[in-house]
Amino acid sequence: MGIRMRLTAVETVHDEGSWLFTVRDRHGELEEILLVPCEDGVEAWVNRCTHESQRFDTGNGAAIREGRIICPKHGSLFDSCTGYCDNGDAAETTLPSIDVTVDGEAVYLTDDDVTYLHDGGIDEDDEDDGPASTSHLSF
Repeated sequence: MGIRMRLTAVETVHDEGSWLFTVRDRHGELEEILLVPCEDGVEAWVNRCTHESQRFDTGNGAAIREGRIICPKHGSLFDSCTGYCDNGDAAETTLPSIDVTVDGEAVYLTDDDVTYLHDGGIDEDDEDDGPASTSHLSF
């Protein structure tokens, strides 16, 4: 295991419902990572649906209901602790995970395949932050 990078407090993730940060992967690509609450601490998932790469958190937190991350485009629900989806367009897929460790009250990035860059998402001034116009969700 390489260097541990302190990300945030477990309490922050649980209080805010999710927490977003940006990494560079082993291929040099930027990737957003989403920390979400779990019974035993937190889990970290790549911040995009497996169906059409729709971002869960566009800067205002991810929509999570009853321990499931909601895709804002088609409504697929991913278990926040396992990353598995059993419904909708993303059914039978699992979110890519990133290794984090909880030590005391702190969450640390411990994945050797990524390098921490900063809190928050990738600056994407040229893209719309909301779901594509084909969104089928209504609240």
